[in-house]
Amino acid sequence: MKSQKCNIAIFDTFKTRNNKITGEARRQRGIIAHLATERSPELRTRTSIAHIIADRHGILWQNIYSGIFRDLDEVLIPSGVVIEGGRLPLRRGPKALQMEGVPFYELSETGLLVASSIEEIGPSRTKMLESYIRSLPSGTPDYEIMREGILLLIRFFPSFACKIINEYVRAFTLGLIEGITPMDISKLRSVISAQIGLEKELIESFDRLQSDQKQTISRFINLIS
Repeated sequence: MKSQKCNIAIFDTFKTRNNKITGEARRQRGIIAHLATERSPELRTRTSIAHIIADRHGILWQNIYSGIFRDLDEVLIPSGVVIEGGRLPLRRGPKALQMEGVPFYELSETGLLVASSIEEIGPSRTKMLESYIRSLPSGTPDYEIMREGILLLIRFFPSFACKIINEYVRAFTLGLIEGITPMDISKLRSVISAQIGLEKELIESFDRLQSDQKQTISRFINLIS
């Protein structure tokens, strides 16, 4: 059953243009991508995030600040994707605010896995995914197959690994599963089993082919790609 979740909109597209993501999706993806790659706390406050994303899109930061504030406080923090990393002291402004400081943000474990589904991060997204998978503790034999299988896919078939994680994260953003960390094999199976029928058929069939048949298919795939 679908659970009530904050509107994590990173995969949202316009109803009439399915290949174009919404402004909300672009904004949230920008926040997550920035927090995934920026190390300086000073550049991870709300105002700094607004400045950086605005500069990237050639707009005034004031025009995007309210959206950044809403995305963080109403969506990404409540959903557990983003957490407060600490507070920076202020030298100016109201005394109470100087004492309290300005919060800066970072990605949670869930946020890092969500970030690995965002193409804007570039090649480092697979490194983030690999780092997360390697950090998983030992478990049952099926759990170990999942862990080692994903690591091999990242190494040899990164596009397939990304497809699996994208579908897993998408299910989380839609509220179809309660959480994505720690990675749960039953949740992963419930989300992915119907999405990888083509790849499963290809792997199982290819394994049964004779050597010359495999070479013929390989040459054909290379020819059309």
